[in-house]
Amino acid sequence: MSSTEFYSQFNQMSNLLNSFAYSLTKNTEEAKDLFQETAYRALTNRDKFRPGTNFKAWLFTIMKNIFINNYRKKTKANTIIDSTENLFYINSGSVVISNKAESNIMMKELTKMIEGLDDSIKIPFLMHYHGYKYQEIADHLDLPLGTVKSRIFFARKELKDVISKRYSNIKEVRERAGA
Repeated sequence: MSSTEFYSQFNQMSNLLNSFAYSLTKNTEEAKDLFQETAYRALTNRDKFRPGTNFKAWLFTIMKNIFINNYRKKTKANTIIDSTENLFYINSGSVVISNKAESNIMMKELTKMIEGLDDSIKIPFLMHYHGYKYQEIADHLDLPLGTVKSRIFFARKELKDVISKRYSNIKEVRERAGA
Protein backbone atom coordinates (compact mmCIF):
# COMPACT_ATOMS: atom_id res chain seq x y z
CA MET A 1 0.00 0.00 0.00
CA SER A 2 1.42 3.36 -1.00
CA SER A 3 1.72 6.28 1.38
CA THR A 4 -1.01 8.26 -0.35
CA GLU A 5 -3.42 5.31 -0.20
CA PHE A 6 -2.63 4.83 3.47
CA TYR A 7 -3.19 8.50 4.31
CA SER A 8 -6.34 8.58 2.22
CA GLN A 9 -7.83 5.56 3.99
CA PHE A 10 -6.80 6.96 7.37
CA ASN A 11 -8.51 10.28 6.62
CA GLN A 12 -11.67 8.41 5.63
CA MET A 13 -11.64 6.63 8.99
CA SER A 14 -10.92 9.72 11.12
CA ASN A 15 -14.58 10.47 11.91
CA LEU A 16 -15.21 6.88 12.96
CA LEU A 17 -12.03 6.86 15.05
CA ASN A 18 -13.03 10.09 16.79
CA SER A 19 -16.44 8.66 17.59
CA PHE A 20 -14.93 5.44 18.89
CA ALA A 21 -12.43 7.38 21.01
CA TYR A 22 -15.25 9.38 22.58
CA SER A 23 -17.28 6.23 23.24
CA LEU A 24 -14.31 4.77 25.10
CA THR A 25 -13.34 7.84 27.13
CA LYS A 26 -16.65 9.72 27.52
CA ASN A 27 -14.53 12.90 27.58
CA THR A 28 -13.88 15.21 24.62
CA GLU A 29 -10.30 16.11 25.53
CA GLU A 30 -9.29 12.55 26.37
CA ALA A 31 -10.90 11.40 23.11
CA LYS A 32 -8.79 13.90 21.16
CA ASP A 33 -5.65 12.68 22.92
CA LEU A 34 -6.56 9.06 22.22
CA PHE A 35 -7.19 9.85 18.54
CA GLN A 36 -3.85 11.65 18.23
CA GLU A 37 -1.98 8.79 19.90
CA THR A 38 -3.73 6.32 17.58
CA ALA A 39 -2.86 8.42 14.52
CA TYR A 40 0.75 8.63 15.63
CA ARG A 41 1.05 4.90 16.25
CA ALA A 42 -0.72 4.01 12.98
CA LEU A 43 1.50 6.30 10.95
CA THR A 44 4.74 5.17 12.61
CA ASN A 45 3.77 1.50 12.24
CA ARG A 46 2.40 1.85 8.73
CA ASP A 47 4.85 -0.76 7.48
CA LYS A 48 3.25 -3.36 9.80
CA PHE A 49 -0.14 -3.11 8.12
CA ARG A 50 -0.71 -6.01 5.72
CA PRO A 51 -2.52 -5.02 2.51
CA GLY A 52 -5.66 -7.02 1.93
CA THR A 53 -6.61 -7.06 5.63
CA ASN A 54 -9.25 -4.95 7.31
CA PHE A 55 -7.77 -1.45 7.72
CA LYS A 56 -10.62 -0.23 9.93
CA ALA A 57 -10.24 -3.16 12.33
CA TRP A 58 -6.47 -2.57 12.46
CA LEU A 59 -6.97 1.07 13.46
CA PHE A 60 -9.69 0.27 15.98
CA THR A 61 -7.50 -2.41 17.56
CA ILE A 62 -4.65 0.08 17.93
CA MET A 63 -7.00 2.57 19.59
CA LYS A 64 -8.54 -0.02 21.89
CA ASN A 65 -5.12 -1.26 22.99
CA ILE A 66 -3.89 2.28 23.68
CA PHE A 67 -7.01 2.94 25.74
CA ILE A 68 -6.57 -0.27 27.75
CA ASN A 69 -2.88 0.46 28.38
CA ASN A 70 -3.67 4.01 29.54
CA TYR A 71 -6.42 2.71 31.80
CA ARG A 72 -4.04 0.21 33.37
CA LYS A 73 -1.43 2.94 33.92
CA LYS A 74 -4.02 5.12 35.67
CA THR A 75 -5.13 2.35 37.98
CA LYS A 76 -1.54 1.45 38.86
CA ALA A 77 -0.78 5.12 39.57
CA ASN A 78 -3.53 5.13 42.20
CA THR A 79 -2.15 2.05 43.94
CA ILE A 80 -0.27 2.61 47.18
CA ILE A 81 2.53 0.22 47.97
CA ASP A 82 3.50 0.11 51.64
CA SER A 83 6.82 -1.61 52.17
CA THR A 84 7.17 -0.66 55.82
CA GLU A 85 7.19 -3.22 58.60
CA ASN A 86 3.66 -4.17 59.70
CA LEU A 87 2.20 -2.00 56.90
CA PHE A 88 2.62 1.08 59.10
CA TYR A 89 1.49 3.68 56.53
CA ILE A 90 -1.64 1.83 55.49
CA ASN A 91 -2.63 0.98 59.06
CA SER A 92 -1.85 4.42 60.48
CA GLY A 93 -4.85 6.14 58.91
CA SER A 94 -7.98 6.73 60.90
CA VAL A 95 -10.66 4.12 60.42
CA VAL A 96 -13.92 5.56 59.22
CA ILE A 97 -17.08 3.56 59.56
CA SER A 98 -19.89 4.89 57.43
CA ASN A 99 -23.33 5.19 58.91
CA LYS A 100 -26.12 5.05 56.36
CA ALA A 101 -28.94 5.49 58.85
CA GLU A 102 -29.76 9.01 57.69
CA SER A 103 -29.96 8.04 54.02
CA ASN A 104 -32.00 4.94 54.90
CA ILE A 105 -34.50 7.10 56.81
CA MET A 106 -34.71 9.53 53.90
CA MET A 107 -35.31 6.68 51.44
CA LYS A 108 -38.09 5.29 53.65
CA GLU A 109 -39.72 8.73 53.78
CA LEU A 110 -39.39 9.15 50.03
CA THR A 111 -40.86 5.68 49.46
CA LYS A 112 -43.88 6.63 51.62
CA MET A 113 -44.31 9.81 49.59
CA ILE A 114 -44.20 7.83 46.34
CA GLU A 115 -46.71 5.32 47.72
CA GLY A 116 -49.03 8.26 48.40
CA LEU A 117 -49.19 9.15 44.71
CA ASP A 118 -52.17 8.19 42.58
CA ASP A 119 -51.61 4.89 40.76
CA SER A 120 -52.05 6.55 37.35
CA ILE A 121 -48.83 8.54 37.85
CA LYS A 122 -47.09 6.32 40.42
CA ILE A 123 -46.79 3.21 38.21
CA PRO A 124 -45.16 4.96 35.20
CA PHE A 125 -42.89 6.91 37.57
CA LEU A 126 -41.71 3.77 39.37
CA MET A 127 -41.16 1.94 36.10
CA HIS A 128 -39.04 4.85 34.86
CA TYR A 129 -37.17 4.89 38.17
CA HIS A 130 -36.40 1.19 37.77
CA GLY A 131 -34.82 1.83 34.37
CA TYR A 132 -37.57 1.27 31.85
CA LYS A 133 -37.50 3.56 28.84
CA TYR A 134 -40.52 5.70 28.02
CA GLN A 135 -41.45 3.55 25.03
CA GLU A 136 -41.21 0.35 27.08
CA ILE A 137 -43.52 1.84 29.71
CA ALA A 138 -45.96 2.97 27.04
CA ASP A 139 -46.01 -0.48 25.48
CA HIS A 140 -46.39 -2.25 28.83
CA LEU A 141 -49.22 0.01 30.06
CA ASP A 142 -50.79 0.26 26.58
CA LEU A 143 -50.65 4.08 26.69
CA PRO A 144 -49.49 6.70 24.19
CA LEU A 145 -45.87 7.80 24.63
CA GLY A 146 -46.85 11.42 25.35
CA THR A 147 -49.20 10.30 28.12
CA VAL A 148 -46.44 8.31 29.79
CA LYS A 149 -44.05 11.27 29.64
CA SER A 150 -46.62 13.67 31.08
CA ARG A 151 -47.58 11.26 33.88
CA ILE A 152 -43.93 10.89 34.89
CA PHE A 153 -43.59 14.69 34.77
CA PHE A 154 -46.66 15.13 36.97
CA ALA A 155 -45.38 12.50 39.43
CA ARG A 156 -42.10 14.39 39.75
CA LYS A 157 -43.92 17.67 40.17
CA GLU A 158 -46.21 16.26 42.85
CA LEU A 159 -43.25 14.72 44.70
CA LYS A 160 -41.44 18.07 44.62
CA ASP A 161 -44.52 19.75 46.10
CA VAL A 162 -44.86 17.13 48.85
CA ILE A 163 -41.17 17.38 49.72
CA SER A 164 -41.16 21.17 49.77
CA LYS A 165 -44.26 21.25 52.00
CA ARG A 166 -42.84 18.66 54.35
CA TYR A 167 -39.43 20.29 54.66
CA SER A 168 -40.34 23.97 54.17
CA ASN A 169 -39.34 24.91 57.71
CA ILE A 170 -36.10 22.91 57.81
CA LYS A 171 -34.05 25.96 56.72
CA GLU A 172 -35.54 28.01 59.54
CA VAL A 173 -34.79 25.27 62.09
CA ARG A 174 -31.18 25.01 60.92
CA GLU A 175 -30.73 28.78 61.06
CA ARG A 176 -32.07 28.94 64.62
CA ALA A 177 -29.89 26.02 65.71
CA GLY A 178 -26.77 27.58 64.16
CA ALA A 179 -27.47 31.09 65.49
